[in-house]
Order: sequence, then structure tokens, then C-alpha cells
Amino acid sequence: MDHLTWFRLLMSEVRRRLFAESFARLRKCLDMLDEAQIWWRPNEQTNSVGNLTLHVCGNARQWICAGLGGQPDQRQRQAEFDERGPIARAQLLAMIDQLQTDLDDALERLTPEDICQYHYVQTFEESGMSILIHVVEHFSYHVGQITLLTKQLTGRDTGYYKGIPLE
Repeated sequence: MDHLTWFRLLMSEVRRRLFAESFARLRKCLDMLDEAQIWWRPNEQTNSVGNLTLHVCGNARQWICAGLGGQPDQRQRQAEFDERGPIARAQLLAMIDQLQTDLDDALERLTPEDICQYHYVQTFEESGMSILIHVVEHFSYHVGQITLLTKQLTGRDTGYYKGIPLE
């Protein structure tokens, strides 16, 4: 397999895992919750769905748009956890939509060379490949937490696999 085919396959998979899975699941959870539930915390050491939404947005924007895409890094990481809301669901959904657009634009501009080069993000020096893997796994990890909180708060299944024969 030549490097361009490999690169296209990687970028397709990153988009699928982020956009078709994680973003879709995050939107579904937000749609299942009322605003009080979005900002509910079982204790001060646990983040709300709202905090986790702000966090995955901040992380993905910092690592891909800024770290790989060269955009200014304006992230205030601690503010993602300090927020107590309520930031309205509609505003969170608009933030997610804008992030998806911005990520898609940044990913579209990447080259195979960008994936092999090292970039500074936060205090880390990471390869472009490492940055992509980090964002996909980090986003998925926190969407899993959001899913668990959603199921606990609503007593309902998210239906992510409804209609798909998984046998």
C-alpha cells in the first residue's frame, strides 16, 4: 500500500470515529437530557455532561485545529471543568456543530507529511499520528462517560446499535 492510500484510509477512519460515532452519540445524549440533567454532578469530584462536552470540544480544538492545523490556541482548560452552567443545550449543540466543521476543515488540509512531523500541543511534543489517535480515543472515552451518565439520569437506553444485527 502506498503512503497516500494509507493516509487517506487513516483520515477516513478518524472522520468516521469522530463524526459518525462520537459526535453523533454526544448529540444523542444531549438530546435525551434536560438542562438540569446536563449540569448535574453526583459530587464535586465528578464532571457533569456539560463539563465533559466543553472538555472534549476544548481538547479536540486544541490538539487538531491548533496543534495540527496551526490555528491560534485559545483554550482555557480549567474553565471547562469549573463551569457550573447552565449553558443551554442549544448553545452546546451549536458549539459541537462548529467544532465538527472546524475539525473537518483542519483534517482536510492535512498532508501525509503533517502526520509524520512533530507538533507542540500543551506541553507535549507529539507526532501528527499521535495527535489524531489521542483525539479519537480521548473523545470516545469521555463520550462513554457521557453515555453512562445519560443512562443513569434517564433510565433509558441510548439505542446506538438499534436495528443493527450484532451477532
